[in-house]
Amino acid sequence: MSDDVSDQAEAEPMEKPAEAPVVEKAPEPDYYSQLLRLKAEFENYRKRVDREKPDWYKLGAAGVLSKLLPLYDLLRHAHEDVKAGHGDTPLAKGMEAIFREYDKLFKEEGVTKMDPLGKPFDPHYHEAFGFVNKPGFEEGAVADVLQAGFLLGDKVLRTAKVRLQKDAPKSTEE
Repeated sequence: MSDDVSDQAEAEPMEKPAEAPVVEKAPEPDYYSQLLRLKAEFENYRKRVDREKPDWYKLGAAGVLSKLLPLYDLLRHAHEDVKAGHGDTPLAKGMEAIFREYDKLFKEEGVTKMDPLGKPFDPHYHEAFGFVNKPGFEEGAVADVLQAGFLLGDKVLRTAKVRLQKDAPKSTEE
């Protein structure tokens, strides 16, 4: 039997031990460069947020102010009614004080009331609700203001609701 084993050993060449694969080391991460890039990205983010912060404040103020305008309109109508019937009452004087506070608040926040009467119609600032025929106005000009419009800085907070001058029909007398 021993001869059989030696014959087999001679028939099969001895296997060479497998060479260990050459493992290339992965390049070590450059943590310093990554840190510098991260720091630069954060600085850019911080600068962008600082630039956008005033816009966010304005947007928030615009939202609150636009919600106050309907209340302002209702109080203005009530005040006109009170002044018409009871001009020197404590109620009228109290309402005057309320409007002084509104004016003060609007001035502090940069809100201005539009004065579109007699000016040409501009769809960015006015919302048309029909036509009227009033003397002294050019055709297409704002002849009647139904609801005041307001600006916040140079942006429209609320458009003015207006009626436009309609050209009077021309007479055919010649």
